[in-house]
Amino acid sequence: MRERQSAPPVCSYEETDYEAFWRAGRAYEDLAERIALRALLPSRGHRLVEIGAGFGRLADLYSGYEEVYLLDYARTQVEAARHRWGHDPRFRFVVADLYHLPFQPGVMDTVVMVRVIHHVQDVPRALREIRGILRPGGIFILEFANKRHLKAIFRYVIRAQSWSPFSPEPVEFAPLHFDFHPAWVQARLEEAGFRIQRERAVSHFRHPWLKRLIPAPWLARMDGWVQGIGALWKLTPSVFVRAEAGPGEGPVGEGLWRCPACRLPAIEQEDAVVCPEGHRWPREGSLYVMRPVQCRE
Repeated sequence: MRERQSAPPVCSYEETDYEAFWRAGRAYEDLAERIALRALLPSRGHRLVEIGAGFGRLADLYSGYEEVYLLDYARTQVEAARHRWGHDPRFRFVVADLYHLPFQPGVMDTVVMVRVIHHVQDVPRALREIRGILRPGGIFILEFANKRHLKAIFRYVIRAQSWSPFSPEPVEFAPLHFDFHPAWVQARLEEAGFRIQRERAVSHFRHPWLKRLIPAPWLARMDGWVQGIGALWKLTPSVFVRAEAGPGEGPVGEGLWRCPACRLPAIEQEDAVVCPEGHRWPREGSLYVMRPVQCRE
C-alpha cells in the first residue's frame, strides 16, 4: 500500500457560522470579489471545483459549467453548501483536504480558491496539488491576502508593526493566518507550473468610514472600475490572479476520483467511493466524505 504523506496543520471552519461573518457588514467585500471573479473566470467549461467553498457563497457565478464541485475541509460548511445548492443537479459537495485532493490528474477545467490560501502553511505543496488536478491549459483563479497593502505600509512607516510589507517572505500575523507578497506568490505559481495571465487588485475602499458613508453597491462598482489598473501596483489587501496550467500528466485511470490515502484511481458506488486498496469514502447522495481521517477500510 502506498503511504499517504502527512499534511501540515489545517485551519478548519467546522461549526463556524461563516454566513454570519458575511452578513456582518461585508456586503462591499462580497460584491467587489464577485466583480473580480466574473472578470477572470472562464464563462463556460465542463468541470469546475471551488476549494474552500464554505457555504457556497460564490456558487451562483458558476452557471456556465456542466459539473461543479464545492469542496471544503469542514463538513458543516459542505452541508450548508448542499442546503443552498443541492437542488441543482450540476453540483456535488465534497469534504476533503487541500493537501490530498480526491481527484485524478487533469480532470478539472477550472479551479477557484478565494479566501483560503491565507490559511495555508505549505503553499508550494498546495499549489502542486492544485496543478495536478487541472488539465493542461486549465485555469486557476486564486485570491490571496496581500502583505504590501497601503495600511500595512503606513503602519510600518510609523513603526506600528514590526514586519516589513516589502520583504518577500510570508508573514504569519496569527496562527495559520498569512499575508503574502505578490512577487512571492508569482514565484510559487511559476514553480508549480502556472503562468499568470491577468490580475485584479480588490477592496481598494475597505475602510469602516467609507463603508458607512457610501452604499455597498456603489462602493463595489467604484472598486470594479480600478481593479484592473490597480493590479499594476497591487496596494490593496486582496489580489485576484488568473493563472494557466502548463503541461502535466493526464488521468491514470478512468473516471474522476482518486483515493486521498493511496492516490490510486477510485470507483464511485452508490454509497461510497472505493479504491483498489480497499479504502472506502462514504457517499451520501451528492455529498462525498473524502477527508483522510474519515476513511473506512
